[in-house]
Amino acid sequence: MPDNFHIAFPWALAALPLPLLVYWILPSLHMRSAALLLPTYHKAVEYTGQKPRKSAFVKRRGFFSWLILMMIWCLLVAAMVNSQLVGQPEMKIKTSRSFLIVADISFSMAKDDWKIEGKKARRWDAVKDVMHDFIKKRKGDRMGLVFFGTNAYIQAPFTPDLETVDQMLEEADVGMAGQMTHVGKAINKGLEMFENDTIKSKVMLLLTDGIDAGDGVLPLDAADMARKDSVMIYTLGIGTPGHGGSDLDERTLQQIAEMTGGHYFLAKDEERLKEIYTELDKLEPMEYEEAQNKPITRLYPYPLGIALVIVLLSTLIAVLVSAIKVFRDRKETYV
Repeated sequence: MPDNFHIAFPWALAALPLPLLVYWILPSLHMRSAALLLPTYHKAVEYTGQKPRKSAFVKRRGFFSWLILMMIWCLLVAAMVNSQLVGQPEMKIKTSRSFLIVADISFSMAKDDWKIEGKKARRWDAVKDVMHDFIKKRKGDRMGLVFFGTNAYIQAPFTPDLETVDQMLEEADVGMAGQMTHVGKAINKGLEMFENDTIKSKVMLLLTDGIDAGDGVLPLDAADMARKDSVMIYTLGIGTPGHGGSDLDERTLQQIAEMTGGHYFLAKDEERLKEIYTELDKLEPMEYEEAQNKPITRLYPYPLGIALVIVLLSTLIAVLVSAIKVFRDRKETYV
C-alpha cells in the first residue's frame, strides 16, 4: 500500500463476516410446494416405486451464486470503509503585504533611448514591458497603482486581482498626469491609499526619471510622513545621470529610501531593470502558509461501481439462462 493510503472507517471491516453469521444463525427458508392428496396415495407410491418428497424444501444456491454474492458483499464493505489517498498539505501563498507601485508618466518618460528586443523604445514602454512580469509574480500581494506627473492619481486601488492591476497598467500612457514631475505629491497620494489599508506590511515602489518640480509637498517631507506611518519605500531611478539630458535626482531618491528603510536602485536599461525586479522579489519574498485542508482522493466509488457492474452482469446472465431453459422446454414439448 502507498504511504498516503488511509482508511477512514476501519470499523466497517467488522461487517465482512456478517453474511456467514446470518447463514449459521438464522433458520433456512423453507419453501412449500403444492401437493395433491389421494385416498390411494400410499398404493400409488408402492406401485410406482417413487420416493415421496416433502411438502417443503430448502432452495440451495450453487457455488457460483455464492461466489458472486460474497464478491458483491466484500466490495460493498470496501466502499463502506471509505479508503482514501491523502496528499501532503499544500503550501499556499499568504496575503500579507500591500504593494503599491508609484510610477512617473511625465513627458520625460516618452524618450526613446531604451531598447526592447534590440529595437528602440520609449522608457515608459520598456518599464511597462518588465513591470507586467513583475506584477504577475507577486501572487499573494495586494497591489495598487498610482501614476503621477504634474498631479498624482490612483489608477488601481489595492486588490489581490493582479490581472486587473496588469490591465490598468497597460492602459496608462505618458502625459496622462501632466508634463511636470511631482514626487512629493505622488508619495502623499500613496500614503492616502495606505491610510484605509488594514494589512500591516506596507511597501511602496517609487519609479521616476526626473527631479521634483519643487512646489507643493516636498519629497523628503512626504518620505518622513511615510516613515511615521511605517511605509517602506523602494526608489527606482530611470536613465543615466548626467547623460543624454537626464535630470534624475539620485540623491533625493537615495534619501527617501534610507529614511523609510528601503533601497535605491538605478536602471540604465531594460536588462538592469529586470535584475532590479528580481532583487525586489528577494527583498520582499512571498510568504507561504500550510493549508488546513489536505488534498483527499476518495476511492469508494471504485468498489461500489465494480459491485454494481457485477450485479448487472449476474442478473443479465440469470435472465438469459432462464430464457434459454424456457425456450428449450417449449421446443421439447412441441416435439
